[in-house]
Amino acid sequence: MTAPMAPLAEAELMREMLSGPPRRSRFPWRRERPRIWRVTIFVLAAVFFLGPLAAAFKYSLQQDKGGYGFANYGEIIKNHEVRSPLVTSLEIAVISAAIVILMILPTVVWVRLRKPKATAVLEFTTLLPIVIPPVVMAAGIQQFELNAPSWMLKYIDHAQSGLIPFYVVLAMPFTYRAIDTGVRAIDLHTLVDASRNLGASWPATLVRVVLPNVQTAVLGAMFLTVALCLGEVVIATLLLYNTFPVEVLVLYHQAQTGASVALSMITLTFTFLLLFGLSFLAQRRRGGRAVGVL
Repeated sequence: MTAPMAPLAEAELMREMLSGPPRRSRFPWRRERPRIWRVTIFVLAAVFFLGPLAAAFKYSLQQDKGGYGFANYGEIIKNHEVRSPLVTSLEIAVISAAIVILMILPTVVWVRLRKPKATAVLEFTTLLPIVIPPVVMAAGIQQFELNAPSWMLKYIDHAQSGLIPFYVVLAMPFTYRAIDTGVRAIDLHTLVDASRNLGASWPATLVRVVLPNVQTAVLGAMFLTVALCLGEVVIATLLLYNTFPVEVLVLYHQAQTGASVALSMITLTFTFLLLFGLSFLAQRRRGGRAVGVL
């Protein structure tokens, strides 16, 4: 004698009997097509992106006397004339990224909270560096240097003090949109009101409440600024500053193409590490989901 069937199992059996046999697709091959296309597109993209990188890395290993080695990379480390522009560009990139974040983040928060009607004006203003070509900016800077007083020329004589203000302006369109997107994704009014009601000051609210919630957007803005500073060559060349991209062009024109490609590979590696670090921090941010500690 069989045991009585449970009510839940009996309901499932009745549902299967009423629904009938499962329908078969008229096109059974469609289940495999997306998977095949994914693999094909992934392979083509890998060949398209990794092929030139592999060829460039191989070319950077070629030595003048024949064979392969890391002599070009060793030349970058040993030669001060090659290493100094790289260090200068990294300093400019880090300082520019910090200044841009300190300017854009409080401005975006203030506009979203107090002056939402000024958003259109802010978006238009930050678009101007994209509309105006860098060559025009460099020509204007040259005319400014010709007519500038002597005391001001002392401050813009170095690459750091001369290029950072202009790189900050060039990075504004990208950093503003990255940070604005992050601020829009959170409930800014609720977070700020809760922080202020608990007695936190505006700087503490910005650093300990708003910043942790837009950390990924801020890191993305910093990454874009660093990439822009390491790749901008027009203004630095016209103003005769010896930065990293300018040094790459100089080595290329001096027939030192191996060292030039090696410098480019170092830049790509540094950029990849930045992107990897940003992705790692973004994953930790999704796992934590902390609002901030007052």
